[in-house]
Amino acid sequence: MIVGLCQFDLEWENKKTNRSKIISLIENCESIKKIDWLIFPEMTLTGFSMKSMKTTLSDKDIDFFKDISRNFSLYTTFGGVIDNRNSLITIDKDGNTIAEYAKMHLIPHYGENVSYVPGDKLCGFEIMGMRVSPSICYDLRFSYLFWEQASTTDIYVNIANWPMVRDLHWITLLRARAIENQAYMIGVNRVGKDPKSKFLGNSNVISPTGDRILKCNDLIGIFSVKIEKTILDKIKVSFPVLDHRKDKII
Repeated sequence: MIVGLCQFDLEWENKKTNRSKIISLIENCESIKKIDWLIFPEMTLTGFSMKSMKTTLSDKDIDFFKDISRNFSLYTTFGGVIDNRNSLITIDKDGNTIAEYAKMHLIPHYGENVSYVPGDKLCGFEIMGMRVSPSICYDLRFSYLFWEQASTTDIYVNIANWPMVRDLHWITLLRARAIENQAYMIGVNRVGKDPKSKFLGNSNVISPTGDRILKCNDLIGIFSVKIEKTILDKIKVSFPVLDHRKDKII
């Protein structure tokens, strides 16, 4: 599977401008026809705003991503607010919604827990024979969320607006989640700034052994890498960490 990460500077609370930026990035991506799954940052069309009237996804917004999926024959994963929940949505190549996950851990530091309602259930879906478990930004800090799904996960994906000041945490936690659960870990972040934070980007794809097989640094664009289930299966057989876990400590 070829995974594409769209890392860009989100225009604050401006859906029209961000749609234009996305289209421009796709049109200028030479490898777009080879990508199977294209992933965008958290609250893709607005940035991390606490104004639900700005961040709530309309039918037009969702149709925008459905059109991308259909026109370029790829899966898309993007973020926005649905039913007052900070959500991650995945669309298949035919424009059908195959998954919707609501962020379970809302960060009080930005008032997210006041502005939005937390999700209350895990989510899993499949792309080209690989099992995916989604999360959103602050969720990344809570290892039990990932442990809970480890036995049924090949790929974890986290879409984020993760601030530059905690970039070390971002990289460290992405690698930890991949290593401890023996799965690919995809983290898609933004660059630029909003009224409260600056963002370094550093979107990554981490292998099950913790290697950074795709590093976007602070660049703007669509970046892609191939991930393979056969490699994942070999690692789990040769070093079966998940088989050695205990349900509880005695």
